Amino acid sequence: MVNKKIKLFLILSSTIFIFFTLYLGLNKNNYYTTENIVYKKIENFESYEFFSNKKINFKNISPDKKYIILNIWSSWCLPCRKEHKNLTELRENIEADLIGLNYKDKFENAKSFLSELGNPYDIILKDENGLISIEIGAYGVPETYLINNINKKIIKKYLGPINEENIKEIQSLVNQ
Repeated sequence: MVNKKIKLFLILSSTIFIFFTLYLGLNKNNYYTTENIVYKKIENFESYEFFSNKKINFKNISPDKKYIILNIWSSWCLPCRKEHKNLTELRENIEADLIGLNYKDKFENAKSFLSELGNPYDIILKDENGLISIEIGAYGVPETYLINNINKKIIKKYLGPINEENIKEIQSLVNQ
């Protein structure tokens, strides 16, 4: 009889514990926000230029520009295809260099993507294993970062494809 009471108590206690754990997890805010990445300094990294395969040091990119816009993209990414026309528009209307970071892509696929849709980038860097993107703070593609080129700090991060509203915001930040 005592043994049954102990088993019942353990089952009931375990059930209550699991219920409350799940309940608390459901009430937790699981939304990813970009506040934790803004004003983070991008650590220097080396990568290879997409077409020439020449090694490039990030700290030496666009030394004459106050801002850099870093766009992480892939040919296999459908939202990247959607945002491409917006990147082209952005490139034509800002005083900053647009740097592409090609994420975990096959060279021929990425080259075909650019041939089909055009190349809005001033420089394209390779991120073949995805480690550069992870180090920067990316969670997926596409992601776009407005970076102060003087101190290499992130001013703004855009999750997903950039849109017309994002373009206006970037233009106003860059043209201050």
